[in-house]
Amino acid sequence: MSGEQQASKPVKKPKTSQNRRKSRELVLKAIYRGMMNAGELKQIATDAKDDPDYIKTDEAYFKQLLAGVTEHVEKLDQEISAFIDRKINELSPVEHAILRISSYELFFDVSIPYRVAINEGVELAKLYGGVDGHKYINGVLDKVAAVARPMEFRK
Repeated sequence: MSGEQQASKPVKKPKTSQNRRKSRELVLKAIYRGMMNAGELKQIATDAKDDPDYIKTDEAYFKQLLAGVTEHVEKLDQEISAFIDRKINELSPVEHAILRISSYELFFDVSIPYRVAINEGVELAKLYGGVDGHKYINGVLDKVAAVARPMEFRK
């Protein structure tokens, strides 16, 4: 069979949820990098495009999430501080970044159900956090969700 006669397999695009999960992972890396290096957001976002997983992301969501977390970082840290058992600067940078991302989704992106925001934070913590970091993240985000989404949380 010639190349023209062979049926080409359609390229299967990953589901949106997978794309958003990859977006969250890259935002986590970007936020972490910004926390460690105090880099400029524009440069950090540009550098994220060099990550091999970038092609798997929902690019619009990646940009929205990174910009949103960066724009609201003080409010997010203030909200998170109310529910942690130590000073915010004593959190591991990875867990701090995860809490910022998930808290942003809880407070500012109501298109994401609160359970999804919590679960995605827990999954990031399992991948990138400390040994039992996901348990800590789950507990904090559960409290954040009760404040950020009181009507949805009660259901």
